[in-house]
This record gives sequence, structure tokens and C-alpha cells, in this order.
Amino acid sequence: MALKQSDSVQKSRAVPRLIAVGIIVVCLIALERSHVLSSSVILILDYIGIYSICVIGINLVNGYLGVFSLAHAGYMAVGAYASAIASKYYFTEEWMFPVSIIIGGLAALIFGIIVAIPSMKVKGDYLAIITLGFTLILQSIFQNMSFVGASQGMNDIPKFTNIYWIFGCLLLSIFVVTTLINSKFGRSINAIREDQTAAMLVSVNVKRIKITVFAISAFLIGISGALISHLLAYTSPAAYGFSNIVEGLIMVYLGGVGSITGAIFGSAAWQLIIQLFKDFGTWRWVIGGSMLCIIMIILPKGVFGYKELGCVVRDLLQKLRNRRVESEESDNV
Repeated sequence: MALKQSDSVQKSRAVPRLIAVGIIVVCLIALERSHVLSSSVILILDYIGIYSICVIGINLVNGYLGVFSLAHAGYMAVGAYASAIASKYYFTEEWMFPVSIIIGGLAALIFGIIVAIPSMKVKGDYLAIITLGFTLILQSIFQNMSFVGASQGMNDIPKFTNIYWIFGCLLLSIFVVTTLINSKFGRSINAIREDQTAAMLVSVNVKRIKITVFAISAFLIGISGALISHLLAYTSPAAYGFSNIVEGLIMVYLGGVGSITGAIFGSAAWQLIIQLFKDFGTWRWVIGGSMLCIIMIILPKGVFGYKELGCVVRDLLQKLRNRRVESEESDNV
């Protein structure tokens, strides 16, 4: 009964969240149309929004589910190419862009289900190696497909992506993942992360949940790939190799695992670091890697590990209240 009441509460909160999403998207459209921000600032915001969607998707598997996967670059490549082909040859009008985005997400979702299958048998380093191999295989396939430009990449992709498409997809992703994690299904995900064997003993369908989480994760990452290919009007296999894998991991573990706030913070922090140190060339990877090492030593779960912004604010206010009470008690003594 308690679980049903909890689920009904989550459903009752869905409408206000959607209204809030709509209001924020309208504000972003107004901001972009008013030309208050420069084009370079808007481009940075575009990257932050796109990679936030990607990192939220990675966090579903690596954070909430607790499975270490390196397949995100492959999902992003599939989403980018599938969406680019759809909009370039079939859905060429700008008003059809949502169809291309969904096609990119669904194409990645199929591969997410495929990758979920070995996760039933192996874990840890072995799964990381399998998912890394999956990404490199996909990269090699795209490098040898003349239909999509092979190693030269795919040019003349319609430039449909803009700031309100990006942040509209980001806010919808936040809504979907928040609703999922706070539901009964989300509690099953947490149970698997804590102890998969114990979760199976209490009748949690581990196979179904893993496949679903991998599929949703791949769908979100595929959407980010679709958005970035239509932002740059170009996509190439070289963009989805080791550097993309490392970038994704840096943003996840910098911001914090198992946290939507952490995903956005990690994406924003890394994009700002890239901009600040862009004149250093490849040395920015040394700086980023060093930061990741330091944070992993000091904060193994990241800045917002398994915490959202509301929880952090509440903890901070509670500490301030406790200090005030202690100071008042000491003054009375």
C-alpha cells in the first residue's frame, strides 16, 4: 500500500514538473531571440546542454545502476549518424527535426539493449573491456562506410540544433530520469547497485531492469549525439573514440555519480575548463586528468555524489543551524 501511495505521489508531481519545464524553455527561447548573449557564450551553453544530456545517460548506468560501462561514445556515434542520415536524406524540413532526434535516440537504444546482454554474465573490468570493444568496433565500422563519408566524416548535415531544442531535450531528460529514479523501478535500481544477489532474493527482476536502464541510457546519449551532429553540421568517427570516452568519464566522476545535479555540474565545469585552457592545446587533457585524480582522491563519488542540489542546500542549512545552536549554548554557559 505504501509503495502504491508513493508511486501515485510521483505521478501527481508530473504535471507541475512539465509546466516548469515549459516555462524554462520559453524563457530560454526569449533569451536567445533577444540577442542578449554573444554567439560564443551561446555556443558554450549549447555544449553544456548537450553534454549534460549525455552525462545524465551515462550516470544512469555508471552511477545509479553501479555498472562500469564505456559504451557511451558508441551510443553517441550511432545517434549522431542515424539522425544525420534521417535529416539529410528523408526528413529534410526543419519542422521534422524532432523525428530525426527520436530516430537517433531509438537507434542508440537498440544498441543499448545489445550491450545490456553481456552485463548479465560479466561485471567490473570484464564488462568495461566488452563495452570498450563495442565502441571501437562501431568507430571502425563508421570509418569504413563510404555511404557516410568513411574516415572523412559526414558533411552538409542540416544545422537544425539551437539553444531551445537543446535545453528542451535536457529538461525533458531531467524530468524522465527524476521520475524514473523516484519510482518503485528506481528503488529496484538502487537495490541492484547495493547488492545484486540480495535484490534477486527479494524478487527483483534484475534482467528486465538492467536491459531497461541500458536502453534508456543509450536513448539519452543517442539524443545528445543527434543534437551535436546538427549543431556542427558535421560528424566524424574520430570524434567518438578514446577522447570522447575519457571526456564522458571526467564529466561523470567530476560532477558526481548518481546525481542529475552532478551531471550538469560536471558538464558545465569541464566545458568551462576546455574554454579556459583552449590555448594550451593537448595540455588541457593533462589539467583535466589531474583534476579528476585529485577529486577522486578527495571525493571518490564526485562533488555531488548521490546528492541533488536540494539535499546539499538542506545539509548546509542544517549545519548552519547546528553551529548557531552550539554558539548560543556556549554563550549561555
